[in-house]
Amino acid sequence: MLILGIDPGIAIVGYGLVRYENNRFTPVDYGAIETKSTTPTVDRLIQVHEGLYELVEKYHPDVAAIEELFFQHNQTTIINVAQARGALLMALARHRIPIFEYTPMQVKQAVTGYGRAEKAQIQTMMRMLLGLPAVPKPDDVADALAIAICHAHSHKNIQSFRKGI
Repeated sequence: MLILGIDPGIAIVGYGLVRYENNRFTPVDYGAIETKSTTPTVDRLIQVHEGLYELVEKYHPDVAAIEELFFQHNQTTIINVAQARGALLMALARHRIPIFEYTPMQVKQAVTGYGRAEKAQIQTMMRMLLGLPAVPKPDDVADALAIAICHAHSHKNIQSFRKGI
């Protein structure tokens, strides 16, 4: 199964493509779609949408996993991130990619075993689990990879439950 993990944002969208087969993770591609703060918001949303659309066109993932929004103190930031998230979801929907959503706590629990893990713990686990030469940068990329791995674990648990295991 090829899983596309997405950490939504307006300035930086982290993405990570991970192949999950036989209980093994293989990194396929990871990086960030970035927009400049000086660019008008509508143009940034177009850039985010088109960037993800092109990734899906290139790799044809089986599923996408995206982080749910959580309330931040800055209302302007949360509105912009919500709009970017909508643009990302539309890019996935246009390709009929099944979408799964996870909270930050679910992601942390899945990759570290502790729902309140620090960013550095997530980054280190991504490097170790995926056999990467270095911690993925920026942080949003490590988060996107973690979201993909969270889905693999969740999907495996769902399949085991359905089979009665």
